[in-house]
Amino acid sequence: QVQLAESGGGLVQPGGSLQLACTLSGSVHSIIGMGWYRQAPGKLRELVANIDRIGTANYTDSVKGRFTISRANAKNTVYLQMNSLKPEDAAVYYCHADVWARRIPGLQRREYWGQGTQVTVSS
Repeated sequence: QVQLAESGGGLVQPGGSLQLACTLSGSVHSIIGMGWYRQAPGKLRELVANIDRIGTANYTDSVKGRFTISRANAKNTVYLQMNSLKPEDAAVYYCHADVWARRIPGLQRREYWGQGTQVTVSS
């Protein structure tokens, strides 16, 4: 069974930093991409950043220059380094994985979500 385990959320003051980590466990054929979404109260879930297997990253405009996504392919782990945090960054952050799963006789594209980790930015 494929699972995503997130860590690193918490409370930080404005201007501070946090690093989130997410590890995929379980058997998949290959990982197409991994990323982070966030959802604040009363708002829709939005993409924060994602990264593909060769390291191409995309960011939502509001975090460009402040957040950095990276990936350790050998560990099936994705990281989100968040610097210069603002109160508007506060949300539940969800890890997402886009994978090729083994479905005999071939492969099936699947996506998985983590349970979410809370990021609070407040003085």
